[in-house]
Amino acid sequence: QVQLVESGGGLVQAGGSLRLSCAASGRRSTSYVIGWFRQAPGKERDFVASISRGGGQAYYTESVKGRFTITRDKAENMVYLQMNSLKSEETAVYYCAAAQGFSDSRYDYQYDTWGQGAQVTVSS
Repeated sequence: QVQLVESGGGLVQAGGSLRLSCAASGRRSTSYVIGWFRQAPGKERDFVASISRGGGQAYYTESVKGRFTITRDKAENMVYLQMNSLKSEETAVYYCAAAQGFSDSRYDYQYDTWGQGAQVTVSS
């Protein structure tokens, strides 16, 4: 079973940048697809991005394309989400999650394991 721990959240002004990190550990942690989701207060958890096992394929929700970049360091068992040009409406708890299925997995039920979440607050 893989374990996930997020870090890197915080407070940033609109237009600023943050990089979230997801540390994966446990057996076969590099054999999982890793995704990022976010949940704003009072809203459902939404897909943000995912990356394939090898790190060569990345998928994004439309609203973050061109601003967010997901990358994977297999040697360090880390996945990163670089977020640029952040908007106030992107204030949320951000979660990384691991899936055993397709790289382009966009629904939370497709993911087996979740981190504890990292708060990202974007001030306007």
